[in-house]
Amino acid sequence: MLTIVFNVILLIVINMNKTTLEKIKTSLLKEKSELEKELAGFAKKDDKIKDNYRSDFPEFGDSEEDNALEVAAYSDQLSIEHTLETKLRDLNKALKSIADGKYGICQHCGNPIQEQRLLVRPTSTSCVDCKKKLKGEA
Repeated sequence: MLTIVFNVILLIVINMNKTTLEKIKTSLLKEKSELEKELAGFAKKDDKIKDNYRSDFPEFGDSEEDNALEVAAYSDQLSIEHTLETKLRDLNKALKSIADGKYGICQHCGNPIQEQRLLVRPTSTSCVDCKKKLKGEA
């Protein structure tokens, strides 16, 4: 029975409109490029940890005021860096699942994620019903 359910789900994913899937992939690749450019503006790619960047500590001067500004700017950069790295990881996971032929399957229930949801949020890993349950809305 499990094999039949898996095969049905696999057929749904395979039969997802190829134009839609290509549109999603193109969108993901474009956003990935934009994120990498934004990160490169204030951080260096970490060669040891995949999808990780290291923010450069700014140097404004030697006065106490300059030092305080440096710390504040660095703190802001770390926060932005973390947010962008998280988005980049999600994008890479989605691109990998497309390449592996597993894109669009809910990680919680194993059912297909609605195509419209994937068009709006291409990094989604859960269907609407499971997301509502996770958020306590169902």
